[in-house]
Amino acid sequence: QVQLVESGGGLVQPGGSLRLSCATSGIHFDHYVMSWHRQARGKEREWVADIDSSGHTNYNRLVDGRFILTRNAGKNSVYLHMVGVEPDDTALYYCKATSGTRDYWGRGTQVTVTA
Repeated sequence: QVQLVESGGGLVQPGGSLRLSCATSGIHFDHYVMSWHRQARGKEREWVADIDSSGHTNYNRLVDGRFILTRNAGKNSVYLHMVGVEPDDTALYYCKATSGTRDYWGRGTQVTVTA
């Protein structure tokens, strides 16, 4: 059974930092491109960043320079390091694993940026 479990969300002040984790099981981790997506209330889900098995990353311009995505093959996990967060970063953050036509999603972790 495939599972993606996000954690690390919570309340953070503007300018603060947070690290989100996504632990996977049931997949050949190295075969998957891992990505983060987010959905703010009343808005469509948007892509945040992705990382392939070689560690190559891509970032949405809205987070580029503030978020860093890493992966740990030994732990079958990816991490989204968020620094300098802004109120517009408030959203439910989802982890996704993609390999060819296969997509798996986690249930999300809430990030709320508020003073």
